[in-house]
Amino acid sequence: MKDWIPFQEGIYRIENAFLISTDLKAVKLQEPVIEIYQGFGGKLQMKGRCMVRNALIVALLEDSDDIDLLLDLGATFKYRMPQPELNAGKVFNPDINSTMQFFPSKPWKNLTETEYDNLRSRLQILSS
Repeated sequence: MKDWIPFQEGIYRIENAFLISTDLKAVKLQEPVIEIYQGFGGKLQMKGRCMVRNALIVALLEDSDDIDLLLDLGATFKYRMPQPELNAGKVFNPDINSTMQFFPSKPWKNLTETEYDNLRSRLQILSS
């Protein structure tokens, strides 16, 4: 996993983050950040957190179980994280946001500005 992490230890604010399905439906994540830290054996690890409306994730998962994470950390730091592990709070009121954590399960894919902009322009953002 050490080779998957393209950053030094620290907390990084994410400018834009989206959960996206294979049919390009998406849920925008609120207040996303990632934390890079040394795990067991000195290997770099990554965990992220954000706020999200659980009802929108349920709507996203109705059509596809294959979900990726699109990350824009600003400048040229744009990534697609395939099939991240997701952990979200259990909130049943559709108008309430809950905390969600995400972790990489596979290596990230670095995207060029053009690749990111092209993908971002095709997203159908779900809203409540």
